[in-house]
Amino acid sequence: MRTGIMAGSPCPVKVMEEVIEKMHMTDICITYGLTEASPACTMSKTTDSIEQRVNTVGMAIYGVECKIVDPETGEDLPDDHDGEFVARGYNIMKGYYKMPEATAAAIDKDGWLHSGDLARRLPDGYYKITGRIKDMIIRGGENIYPKEIEEFLYTYDKVKDVQVIGVPDKQYGEEIMAWVIPKEGVELTSDELRAYCLKNMAKHKCPRYFHFVTEFPMNAASKVLKYKMREMGIEILKLEDASKIVTA
Repeated sequence: MRTGIMAGSPCPVKVMEEVIEKMHMTDICITYGLTEASPACTMSKTTDSIEQRVNTVGMAIYGVECKIVDPETGEDLPDDHDGEFVARGYNIMKGYYKMPEATAAAIDKDGWLHSGDLARRLPDGYYKITGRIKDMIIRGGENIYPKEIEEFLYTYDKVKDVQVIGVPDKQYGEEIMAWVIPKEGVELTSDELRAYCLKNMAKHKCPRYFHFVTEFPMNAASKVLKYKMREMGIEILKLEDASKIVTA
């Protein structure tokens, strides 16, 4: 093979380099987007340097506008500043089927699709994805929604409360970690919960890690701080090396 597209999940730079070297795909490119964008917004070119192709997600594709905005105010941000990646163009969906409220939350009045991803625009016009605003976990290219797993785990009679987050993983990009508050006076183990998950849901949605606590980190308004849980999870599971893997 000579060329192809790497997409669907943040790709470690090392993986891209190995694909180029071991599979001889010298012209491989990276594409970034989401289903609601049919599904691409940016793409690198075969003529780009390897550095550009492994460290960025390329430039806006033909006919599509892309920019970075402040997630709170919606104001445009200058180059080299992290904000939310938004896109507008012929490729953007008309809306979610029979879900006007969800559509309005995703596409603003000016037609910009809000990705929920954090990114920065480089001075040369290339984009780099740096994180996510939304909670969605991407495990090996599969989109996993924490809320679905949380609601399922709530059905186990020994679980009082649960929060699900993504933590870095060298192989899959992210793995699932469940923070669980057991009901008072009961014994609950990781093996017990894992068996319950594997029996009732798809294997790729089963948390790899279970962490039992008496409370979750919260702010003054009693809102659970998932970003703090992720930071703590990296430390607890000793995933510092995985968290340092550079991705496009």
